[in-house]
Amino acid sequence: MINQRASTINVNQMRDMLSTSGLNIGVEVEELTKFARMYQTYESAQHEIATKLENLDAEFQMNYNHNPIHHLEGRMKDPQSLFGKLQRKNLPMTVDIIPDNIFDIAGIRVITNYIDDIYTVERLLVAQDDVTLLKRKDYVENPKPSGYRSLHLVVEIPVFRSTGVERVPVEIQIRTIGMDMWASLEHKLRYKTDAERADEFADNLIGYANELNQIEQNFQNIHREL
Repeated sequence: MINQRASTINVNQMRDMLSTSGLNIGVEVEELTKFARMYQTYESAQHEIATKLENLDAEFQMNYNHNPIHHLEGRMKDPQSLFGKLQRKNLPMTVDIIPDNIFDIAGIRVITNYIDDIYTVERLLVAQDDVTLLKRKDYVENPKPSGYRSLHLVVEIPVFRSTGVERVPVEIQIRTIGMDMWASLEHKLRYKTDAERADEFADNLIGYANELNQIEQNFQNIHREL
């Protein structure tokens, strides 16, 4: 069900990425090794959450003849973005500083069929004993001024390593098909189009977001009646 899974980054790949990034980092090889190991741990956490979601979706379909999850998309924050974020936060380039400051290294986007499914997925996931909810932002009930809608969660789960258990955060975005379509277009306008062109369509996008929300509410009402 997962559309994307990034392969684990090793030390040489990380060094090559950083050497071409233009960032003035100067991270020692020993620390790069720690970063590579950290990435593998975070990727394992992403896979654990994905498996939990897939199992919950399958169980829900068996019990209620409905799949709340349309599909999943996994992503790992690339090293350039991570080191760039550390620099912007004026944090040292060390692995030890990351757990308390960076929460979006591992991420999963959950695309649901209906609006109600967003909260169904959240409820089922955070009810599990080994899942701890760290952060929650509900942009579905309270959309951003741009019209953006999505439920953002940061959860922490245990990852079992040969050296012991580590608790690792994973960022989860839960949104409907319509919300995801809108967000993809808005992202393209915001980051891949000149500012003047993006501003030209900004008001239209807000209106379209509201229209999409109403359409999805109508679809959901029909689904409830079936």
